[in-house]
Amino acid sequence: TELAHAIREEALRTSALVHNLLEMARLQSGNITLHKEWQPLEEVAGTALQARASVLAAHHIQVQLPHDLPLLEFDAVLIERALCNLLENAAKYTPAGSTITLSAQAQEGYMHIRLCDNGPGVPEAIKERIFYPLVTGRGGGSGLGLPLAQAFVQHHQGMIDCESRPGCTDFRILIPLP
Repeated sequence: TELAHAIREEALRTSALVHNLLEMARLQSGNITLHKEWQPLEEVAGTALQARASVLAAHHIQVQLPHDLPLLEFDAVLIERALCNLLENAAKYTPAGSTITLSAQAQEGYMHIRLCDNGPGVPEAIKERIFYPLVTGRGGGSGLGLPLAQAFVQHHQGMIDCESRPGCTDFRILIPLP
């Protein structure tokens, strides 16, 4: 049973890596079409949290989404994938029992989406290159999650950045409001 579980986990990791590599190649070739629709951010955030529930199980999750957020016109699949990648990174690089907070607010013509954790922060050695492909943090991984998240957000004319210090990592996504 233990061996079967290990094989399954490795197969899932390999599948995710191949999928991310194919997605990165597709993005770099410019062969991507956005399927924009008007929708609430709350639904996409909820779907991302459900999709990553197993990796987030050991963490305290706080969701702070005001009830009066405006609808956004975006490709739900791509924004969900960006959020999933950020959530997965937060779970991977913060200790069990830590808090991960997902929040949003409409301000100054943008939807500000924040994912904050109280983990160890991004190592100083990679802080400048965190969105470069194949750059990984302490625990390994493929190093494609953050570059993909950045590409998905940029395809929406948005931006993503990271502010980090020991005890806090704060990823911010800005998507233009209509």
